[in-house]
Amino acid sequence: MAVSKHATARPESTIGSVEISAEISEALGRSAPVVALESTLISHGLPQPDNLHLAREAEEIVRRAGAVPATVGVIGGVPTVGLEAAELELMATGEEIAKLSARDLALAAAKRSHGATTVAATAHLAARVGIRLFATGGLGGVHREARESWDVSADLATLARTPVAVVCSGVKSILDVPATLEQLETLGVSVAGFRTRRFPGFYLADSGSPLDWTMENEEEAARTIVAFEGLGLEGCGFVVANPLSEEEQLDPVLHDQALRAGIGELKCRDVRGKDVTPFLLERFREETGGESLEVNKRIIRNNARLAARIAVALAALRAEESDR
Repeated sequence: MAVSKHATARPESTIGSVEISAEISEALGRSAPVVALESTLISHGLPQPDNLHLAREAEEIVRRAGAVPATVGVIGGVPTVGLEAAELELMATGEEIAKLSARDLALAAAKRSHGATTVAATAHLAARVGIRLFATGGLGGVHREARESWDVSADLATLARTPVAVVCSGVKSILDVPATLEQLETLGVSVAGFRTRRFPGFYLADSGSPLDWTMENEEEAARTIVAFEGLGLEGCGFVVANPLSEEEQLDPVLHDQALRAGIGELKCRDVRGKDVTPFLLERFREETGGESLEVNKRIIRNNARLAARIAVALAALRAEESDR
């Protein structure tokens, strides 16, 4: 059940309901283009004050491209699509903001907790209210040495059953990229590069893994989303892999140096589970003198812009079909 959002505290909200801001509700009602944005990168992905600045900037980029931004998070236990300004600030500055995957949403609702949504949780909530485009930095994936740890992100399984097109820059190079692509194939999740046949490596334009499909423009991506629905595949996710240009990427030599240092320290300190990714990203930031943070920002901006353009093309395509 989705209801309109009108207060930050929301003590009257039905447990398990999803609330939608008035702006997002109105946009969906008139079939306007809407792009979902995650909140984990605000609370857990970037340092202050960069996190709040980039969250606001990503929303503005979506607006300038002609779509409506819908940042997703959990406020007082209520999953919320379309965070208000004060709620974005809460995500950026609040203490003990939980990191919520899809499996955590019901628990956070029952405990009335604040929480930042991961790719899995954001995709689930976006799809629940009818949003088809979602922009993020990178997907979670299969971790290195997963044969021993079984550490595989819930993002992958969620996309297999969630009708959302995710614009991302691949998966972080700290993960096992070939194994992640194999897992996506096994789960039936389609992956296409945007104007590339190489799967991007987040900080790098090319992870070294090839792709079978490429999208040449936003309209082609929009047609693919419509084709999913027409073919009875509307329950499946779709990954649009959007690489940085070679000029925008992190210097490959510096990248490899930071990766070796981070993985070596990871083993020495015996860091495990959900602590692995934030640990390695922080080591990247330190080893690159902050350059990896700037690359991360470019990734978020680029993907927000592309997702908005695809959303606009999708809305136009749907309008043409309804006029026939």
